[in-house]
Amino acid sequence: MTDERTLVIVDAANVVGSVPDGWWRDRRGAAERLRDSLVPYAAGGLPGHPGPVELVLVVEGAARDVGSVPGVRVMAAPGIGDDLIAELAAAAHGARPCVVVTADRGLRQRAEAYGARCTGPRTVRPLPPPRET
Repeated sequence: MTDERTLVIVDAANVVGSVPDGWWRDRRGAAERLRDSLVPYAAGGLPGHPGPVELVLVVEGAARDVGSVPGVRVMAAPGIGDDLIAELAAAAHGARPCVVVTADRGLRQRAEAYGARCTGPRTVRPLPPPRET
C-alpha cells in the first residue's frame, strides 16, 4: 500500500535560522521547539495541502540527535541536510505530492527539479511580533 498523503519536508536549519531569536545558543533546543511546533500541521496540513500530511524534519549538525515525536518524523542528515532533502524529494517524485519548506534557493531548485513544490519558512513559522521600542 502506498502513502498518498502529501510529504512535507522541513529544512530545520533554514527554518530555525529564519528568525533571529537566539537559536544559535542552543541549536538542538531550537530544532526541538520547531519539531514540536510542527505537530499540528500533521493533521491540519498546509495551505493548498489539507491534512493529514506526512511531516519530515531534516536536521543536521548539533541538532542530529533530536528525536521524532508523534506526527513529526525527524531524520538526521549524515552530511549536508540539503542532500538528504533532495533525496527525499526525488523518492517522492511521481509517487505523491511533495512540499519542501525552505528559503534556500539552491535547495529549492534541486527539489523543484523532482516536482516538489517549495514554500518558505513562514508557512510553518510565523515571524515574531515586532518589538516595542
